[in-house]
This record gives sequence, C-alpha cells and structure tokens, in this order.
Amino acid sequence: MTDCVIPEIKATEDEMIAIRHYLHAHPELSLEEFNTSELVAGKLTEWGYTVTRGLAKTGVVGTLSKGDSPRTIGLRADMDALPIFEATDLPWASTVAGKMHACGHDGHTTILLAAAKYIASPACQFNGTVHLIFQPAEEAIGGADLMIKDGLFERFPCERIFGLHNMPGLPVGKIGFYAGNFYGLGGYGKNHHYRLRRPRRASRAHRRSHCYRRGAGDESAKHRCA
Repeated sequence: MTDCVIPEIKATEDEMIAIRHYLHAHPELSLEEFNTSELVAGKLTEWGYTVTRGLAKTGVVGTLSKGDSPRTIGLRADMDALPIFEATDLPWASTVAGKMHACGHDGHTTILLAAAKYIASPACQFNGTVHLIFQPAEEAIGGADLMIKDGLFERFPCERIFGLHNMPGLPVGKIGFYAGNFYGLGGYGKNHHYRLRRPRRASRAHRRSHCYRRGAGDESAKHRCA
C-alpha cells in the first residue's frame, strides 16, 4: 500500500530517515530535549514557520497560516526518550549510555516534521492555520500539562488537535483513532479554581490511557495511573 503515500512526502523519505536515525542516536530525557528542540526549531524556521520555544522549558510550537480560512488545527508529537540502555548493534543505536528512544518518540518527532515540510510546500492545499506542537516530557513529568499551564491553548487556540503515534501492525495508509467528548466548567476570574478546563482534562485522559496500557494485567497500575 505504499502507493497511497503522497508523492511529495515520499520524496522526503531519505531526509526523514536520516533525521529519525540522528534523533535515535542522540536521545534526551524529559525536559532535557535541548538538542532535539534545537533541531526541530531549525527545520521549522527553514520551512517558513513562526517558531515559539520555551513552553514547558523545551517545548516547541511551529505556526503556519495558508489561504484565507480562519480555522485552526493542532498536530502534536512527543520528543523525550527513556532511561534505558540500548543493547543493539544498529548503526543508529543510542550513543548516550543509559538513554534510549524505546517508545518511538524519535519516530513521532520525525513524522510531525515530515508533515510540517509537506504542509508548508506549494503542493499542499491546506487552508487555515496549523499549530505543530512538539511536546517534551511525555514519559515522566506530564509535559502536556506543563505546556497547557504555560498558556499553550491561550496562545495557540486549536479547534481540533491530533496527537501522532506510531502503530506497528497498522497497514500503511491507515489511521487509527478514537473519538470522544470532554466537558469543562466555566467560571469567573475571581473563582477560576472552580473551572474545569477541557484541554487539561483531555491531556490527563490521554496520559492515563498510555499508563493503563503499559500496566495491562498489573492491578497496581490502577493506583499508579490515578
């Protein structure tokens, strides 16, 4: 099914593989993604995005508007690695002892960069504004919450947001997703502590779903993920 890949994206295959291999060889733990965010920001700038850095310390947001539509969309990928020793002989194996991209975040970052390059190209007929969100600290510290607390959605409002994740076994050209509603509760500035913010609740649900999957079959996971 590789013929379903957009030709302009297929043309960047070698470039994106090289980026992914570089990221895999140079893993960085949560809130230490300085080199990764530097690479991401450089590529986004090269392709014409307005780049904002510093949300949740090492987070990056790239913004691009095309056409005349007022609509906005967000695409998100995570960047951090895990404190694991890589025991492989791959040419692009981790060069940092005790750190490894064992959960595919090197791939997630590269996927979003590939989308970024295509969206910015004349071949893409995207009409509207896109915010590309490169999130730090997904593995350990709750980087999504940190970005939200730093004003992510106030500064970069999105009508819809899609988190990118690899899915081994899913055929090329297929996208897996689930839909659901998240409800919040409004409030005045003086009693803001009573408000329930939908983006924050959604990010927590996403994080907990990952935690439950990792702890499948382990009753203690129910308490760790609460």
